[in-house]
Amino acid sequence: MRILVVEDEPKTGDYLKKGLTESGFVVDLARDGREGLHLAEEGGHDLIVLDVMLPGLDGWQVLHRLREGRGTPVIFLTARDGLDDRIKGLELGADDYLVKPFAFAELVARIRTLLRRGPLREADQLAIDDLCMDVPARRVTRGGERIHLTPREFALLHLLLRRQGEVLSRSQIASQVWDMNFDSDTNVVDVAIRRLRQKIGDPVPGRLIHAVRGMGYVCEWRP
Repeated sequence: MRILVVEDEPKTGDYLKKGLTESGFVVDLARDGREGLHLAEEGGHDLIVLDVMLPGLDGWQVLHRLREGRGTPVIFLTARDGLDDRIKGLELGADDYLVKPFAFAELVARIRTLLRRGPLREADQLAIDDLCMDVPARRVTRGGERIHLTPREFALLHLLLRRQGEVLSRSQIASQVWDMNFDSDTNVVDVAIRRLRQKIGDPVPGRLIHAVRGMGYVCEWRP
């Protein structure tokens, strides 16, 4: 599960990133509201931990913008403990509200509770055309024939399948599959896509994985 933490206080932000990483999550950290909104709008996060008092854009503004197009669960984490603030946060669409100082164990428990909710459950079976992926079994077949993928290739295909119809930039793919930020001119994503296409029998121009000029890649069936 991937979590975005938006927190401008350096010690708190670093503490949250370290603690949540040690708890088994992949964590991105933004230091201000504008950066947090940008990362959130790129997608791929299962939950957002959002401070209210932020430079650039405050937490209220970030949440308002997010709720215009995304339903990613949001936990407000803030020193503002007034009833009016809590009501405002919940009315804007926050899923939970935790006041500083907080017990880290309680934050983790609230995160896991939100992530267990039905709509966030990831599908065990993914498919496009005659290509099928059994996620728990780590098994991929096409036309009933087994396809052997490396762990990285499996992760790449998994991302493309669960985000079918979405154009994913190279930086989005790199951050979620390799958990790293690559320079924009790197060809590592292009090379990985080319190898994956070969293995699943989808040569260029292909019917499953498509390059979108100047943007990235999209997975969708095209006859």
